[in-house]
Amino acid sequence: MICRVVERALAARRVSRVIVATDDLRVMQAVNAAGYEAIMTRSDHASGTDRLAEVASTLADFEIVVNVQGDEPLISPETIDCAVDALVQDRNCAIATTWERITEIDDVLSPDVVKVVLDDDGYALYFSRSPVPYPREATRRHGSLEAALENEPGLISQFRKHTGLYVYRRDFLLEFAGWPQSPLEQTESLEQLRALERGIKIRVIQATAPSIGVDTVEDLERVTRLLSVPLTPYE
Repeated sequence: MICRVVERALAARRVSRVIVATDDLRVMQAVNAAGYEAIMTRSDHASGTDRLAEVASTLADFEIVVNVQGDEPLISPETIDCAVDALVQDRNCAIATTWERITEIDDVLSPDVVKVVLDDDGYALYFSRSPVPYPREATRRHGSLEAALENEPGLISQFRKHTGLYVYRRDFLLEFAGWPQSPLEQTESLEQLRALERGIKIRVIQATAPSIGVDTVEDLERVTRLLSVPLTPYE
């Protein structure tokens, strides 16, 4: 899966170098065996962004750093390019990320699917594992959120799934990594909330194609079916 993510990142026009940052020797060996670049990092990082910053600190020649999470084997190279362009063109923000439409009720209800709420200018208001924005009146009418979504299918269009992709200005990324984890970040286990709590603008653009973050065994099976490759037991 990691190598598939590397291949997708290398296919992006706006990406000149791809490095897998890991603290697991097995991952590094697998990536190197496939002919790709990997760097071993410390094992005590609180988040993936902190791990990214460790590597970014060695990349003085780069102004923009892209974080493609290793559980996104279907991510679109075009989405990566659009996110990079969004950050380059918007001097008011230090981070860009992406969203996708949610079409399944299970995704709205799942805490493994992160939801994002935007303002009128396309900046993030909040990220949550909970269903946000919460359709209070519809839920009261039908007795539960699930029943409301089943009986009023149009409600699902209010939800946006956050995709596991970030683009940072390198200088900001290094500053960000020096901040302590914030209360909301710790509560939701979402590192981007550390930036929002400090008033940092996050540009959020729509992905050019749907992706699936592999957070569960069910996600892995779903992606495997889409890729039409057999599952291999993890050794």
